[in-house]
Amino acid sequence: MRGLRASLALCAALTLAACGAGQISGPNATPEEAARVAFRSSEPPSITLYTMINNRTNGGAHTSIMVNAPTQRVIFDPAGSVRFGSVPEIDDVLYGITPAVEKAYESAHARATYRVKIQRKLVTPEVAERALRLVQTNGPVASAACTTATSRILRQLPGFEGLPQSLFPDKLMDAFAELPGVSTRELREDDEDDKQLAVARIEQGWEEGQQPGQQRQQARAGQ
Repeated sequence: MRGLRASLALCAALTLAACGAGQISGPNATPEEAARVAFRSSEPPSITLYTMINNRTNGGAHTSIMVNAPTQRVIFDPAGSVRFGSVPEIDDVLYGITPAVEKAYESAHARATYRVKIQRKLVTPEVAERALRLVQTNGPVASAACTTATSRILRQLPGFEGLPQSLFPDKLMDAFAELPGVSTRELREDDEDDKQLAVARIEQGWEEGQQPGQQRQQARAGQ
C-alpha cells in the first residue's frame, strides 16, 4: 500500500512538472497590439481542448484550449511554453489565431516525445463569447496549474458543468470526450524534443512564406 501511494505521488509529480515546465512567457503585449491582430474565423463557434501526451508514458503533460468566438479566436495556454514573436500574448491568452498560427501551435507541441490530442466541440455563440471573457479575465496561471485553470473555466460554461475539476490532463481529456458532439483528432510528428527549435523553424518558415511543416517535408524529400 505504501508503495502504491509512492507510485501515485511520483506520477502526479511528473505530470505537474511537465505542465508549464520551462515556461518562457515574456512580458504582456498591449491591448492595442492584441486588437490589431484579432482574427475572426468563418468556422462555427467552438471550444477545442488540446492535451499534450507523453509518448513514453502515455500520460497527459499539458492542457490548453482554443476558443473560437464570433468576435475573435484565441488560445488560452496556461503556463505554456510555446510562444511566437508575431503572436501577442496577454496573461496566457494568445491572440491572432489564424489558420496558420493554429497549425503552428499544434505542430510545435507534437514531436518525437509528445503527441497532441485535439478535441473540438461546437457551442452556441453565447457560450463561446462567455468562454472568451473567462479566459481573458482569468489572469496568468502558475506553473503546473494548466489543467486546474482550464477545467475551472470550462465548468463555468453551459454544457460543460459536469467536467471534473482536475489537476490531471488525462482526466479532463477523457471527460471531455464523453460530451455530446465532440470530434477528435491526433497529431504526431517526429521532431526533436526541443519545442523552441520547432518554434524557431516555424518562424523562419513564415519569413520564407512557408506553411508549418513545409520545411520538414522538404528536408525529408532531400531538398
